[in-house]
Amino acid sequence: MAFPAPALELVHLACRRGGRALFHGVNLALPAGRMAWLRGGNGRGKSSLLRLAAGLARPDAGRVLWQGAPLHANASFHAQRAYVAHAHALNDDLRAAEALRFLARVSGRDAGDASVSNALARMDLLALRDAPVRRLSQGQRRRLALARLALEPRAGLWLLDEPFDALDARAADALRALLHEHLRADGCALIASHQPIAAAAFGAIELDLDAHAALA
Repeated sequence: MAFPAPALELVHLACRRGGRALFHGVNLALPAGRMAWLRGGNGRGKSSLLRLAAGLARPDAGRVLWQGAPLHANASFHAQRAYVAHAHALNDDLRAAEALRFLARVSGRDAGDASVSNALARMDLLALRDAPVRRLSQGQRRRLALARLALEPRAGLWLLDEPFDALDARAADALRALLHEHLRADGCALIASHQPIAAAAFGAIELDLDAHAALA
């Protein structure tokens, strides 16, 4: 069964954290096949905005819509979104393949051995599938967390927080390839990054939180 074209909308969004206003008046219409690049200085609320878009927190003002419906009233949303936070969320006590399979299961995905092996190979980690997570380098852990994107069975919404951090050139190319495939399949992506990510090559919509900084 085909899913409707993904569409994320942020409408007059405002957010506070720890009693401090971070941003206000944020609007974004992200259609299928497009990527948005979320920019802003440290502390502007990039990670907080991603959590709002993932449905993990509620805004102080405004709305987040998926396919025209508010997140809390949208039964299809959680099955179609993939959220990779800046923290890796990996279990040090598991081996790499086990940790990847666990991430998939937590997200409601059923990942078999072949799918896990393919995902590891996409991020050049297949040789480390039986290595304990605690022995992986920071860059390898980041690649492992991002490998779960290769397990997504259908196009939807990808929410990625600083995905290019700790990646070498080869791994960054692998991630860009996954993004290109996702967008060509009519998926969409919202990426928070302080690094240039060749936004023009992706046709990315730029959303700069510095322009929406709250005054109080």
